[in-house]
Amino acid sequence: MPTYIAHYKSPNGATQVSGVFEFESTHRAGSKQNMHDARMCMLQSYGNEAVAWQIDSIEAKKADEARADHQMQLDFREPAEHKPKKRIVRGFK
Repeated sequence: MPTYIAHYKSPNGATQVSGVFEFESTHRAGSKQNMHDARMCMLQSYGNEAVAWQIDSIEAKKADEARADHQMQLDFREPAEHKPKKRIVRGFK
């Protein structure tokens, strides 16, 4: 399942709260279902105090280039065939 990062903030008041949290969702980023998954994860994590909070934005978490166990991946595919480009000479008959 893809992992997303949600940015939230509380409404303007005496004590303003803002931050980020990670959640997993099977839905596409920016969709209503994705926002719903973020909201439910926020409420489960922070409880009643998060009811008034708003989610500003959601972004996909970038996957690290290296694997978690620092093992390189080997590529056993055949090399791509590179065909030479045909040269077109214009102006000569």
